[in-house]
Amino acid sequence: MTMPKSKSSAPLTFDLPVSLVAKTARAKRGHALRSTSEVARLALAEFDAGSFQPTRESHQPISVRISGKQRAELAWAAKRKAASVGELIRAALEQLPEKPARAAKRGRR
Repeated sequence: MTMPKSKSSAPLTFDLPVSLVAKTARAKRGHALRSTSEVARLALAEFDAGSFQPTRESHQPISVRISGKQRAELAWAAKRKAASVGELIRAALEQLPEKPARAAKRGRR
């Protein structure tokens, strides 16, 4: 029986946070490696994928109603920031305090 030929080392493109790109560059110098690909191959060789547990938070879809004006402003901001509308709504919800500030409460009567 013949073994299938291994695929060539075609480029694999993915996004990294800038901080991890910097760490990769430091590891390249620290390990005296010639390329970022060598850093990735070394990291993968030492990585225990079997024990890896992703830290993703589960998501739940929700539906909200917003005004046409807010929707247009949101779409414009998303385009300007190269982000999705969902990312902006999540960021806004994360920044919203669970309780209003005391000064805001006193202003209501």
